[in-house]
Amino acid sequence: MLNPEGPRPGAGSGDPAPILAAQVFAALGDGTRLALLDKLGHGQALSIAKLSSDTRLTRQAITKHLHVLENAGLVASLRVGRESRFAARRDALDEARAYLDRVAAQWDDALSRLRVFVEQDGAG
Repeated sequence: MLNPEGPRPGAGSGDPAPILAAQVFAALGDGTRLALLDKLGHGQALSIAKLSSDTRLTRQAITKHLHVLENAGLVASLRVGRESRFAARRDALDEARAYLDRVAAQWDDALSRLRVFVEQDGAG
C-alpha cells in the first residue's frame, strides 16, 4: 500500500529543511518531471505505461525521472504484481513551501531593518 506519509529522506538529523528543499527544487527543475508530477497530482496512482503513453520518452526514461521524484520525496511507488505505480506526495511540496516562507520572512525582516536604518540615517 502507498504510504504518502512515510519517512522522508534526511528526517531526524538536525534541521533537514534546507537539504530537503534543495532536493525538491532540483527534482522540479526539469520540465519532464514537472509534467509527471502534474499528471500524478490528480490523486490517482499511475503505472509507468500510463505515464509514458502520451509522450515520446521511453518507459526507461520515465522511470529515471520518477526515481528522481521519489528520491526527493515527491512521489511514492507501489508494486502491483509486475507493475509499479506512482502517486504524488504533497508533504514534500508543503515542506519546500514552508522553507521558502521562512526564508522570505527572514528577507522581509532584514529589508525592514535596512529601511529603518536608512530612514533614521537620512533624518539625522
